[in-house]
Amino acid sequence: MKKLIYILVVVVLVGAVAYTLNKNKKEMTEAAAVAEIKSEAIPVALTEAKTAQLDKSFTVQGNFEPVQSLTLMSETSGQIQRVLKRKGDRVRTGDLLVQVESSTMNADLATAQANYEKAKRDLGRFENLAAGEAITKRQLEDVRLNVSTTRAQLVAARQRLTKTRITAPISGEINEMYIEVGSYLNPGTKLYDIVNVDRLKLNVTVSEAEVLLVKEGQKVKVSANAGGTQEYDGTVTAIAAQADATLKYDVEIEVKNTAKNNLRAGMYGTAAFQVADQRDAMLLAREAIVGSIQDPSVWVVKDNKASLRKVKVGVVTQDQVEILDGVQPGEKVVQSGQINLREGIQVTPLK
Repeated sequence: MKKLIYILVVVVLVGAVAYTLNKNKKEMTEAAAVAEIKSEAIPVALTEAKTAQLDKSFTVQGNFEPVQSLTLMSETSGQIQRVLKRKGDRVRTGDLLVQVESSTMNADLATAQANYEKAKRDLGRFENLAAGEAITKRQLEDVRLNVSTTRAQLVAARQRLTKTRITAPISGEINEMYIEVGSYLNPGTKLYDIVNVDRLKLNVTVSEAEVLLVKEGQKVKVSANAGGTQEYDGTVTAIAAQADATLKYDVEIEVKNTAKNNLRAGMYGTAAFQVADQRDAMLLAREAIVGSIQDPSVWVVKDNKASLRKVKVGVVTQDQVEILDGVQPGEKVVQSGQINLREGIQVTPLK
């Protein structure tokens, strides 16, 4: 009997504990829900896109490329005896870079020279014989053909010897080297990558409206994003005749580097096209942009709910961005407070 009573007491206690825990859980859930409801409306500062006059001047960005660059290949075979220029060295057109073993080529040249001299002497004798009709015309033609053949062999031997002295075909800087003293070359062996950065090309893309404002020979101010405030003089050298898949037009700008070659191929650069004219544009505060200028979005507010929307931007100034697509005039856009937003969340405009 006592045992039964103990069991009943334990069951009652367990039930009481379970009831209390369940009640507390419900109360905590309800409190969290209330807190969530209270904190759901996020305070934000709003702005809107407005139409205003904007200078037709515009800036575009792209990458610097060398005007000249090449991979130098071997045109001869043989073992490398000397390497005169290495990675990082500046070279000028005609500078000796590599000397390849040339004893075989020298021997071939001496043989070709001797054969040619003999063929010329033979031709002199045969012409005298032909004058006395001591030989046939066919024999004389064969001797003359031999002179032409040995002359061609001599020229080829000289060229082969010349190619053992490998020289720089362009001026520039050796960006990479692939050989060492003792390496054996075959025709087509990669030797050097040479890059000329005395002048560079900034390749940019412009819209259909902007391309009408660009002319070949136009002067442009160019800066490197990594180069601080220093500006360089650029000249438009080429404009695409056809748009690409994104309806943008390629424009090539040639830029003269500094004496120290501060600009490097691959750097990111900005070109500023100055146009003395005004146009209507829809402008939005730059701080309203979420993400980068290359992939911009904004939070648009309708019925006090925030929605993230992709936009297309044009000219970017210090504090404003031109909106080409994605936002209509008069629509409310979050200017500050975006960090706490998510799709569809309630917002409260700050006064």
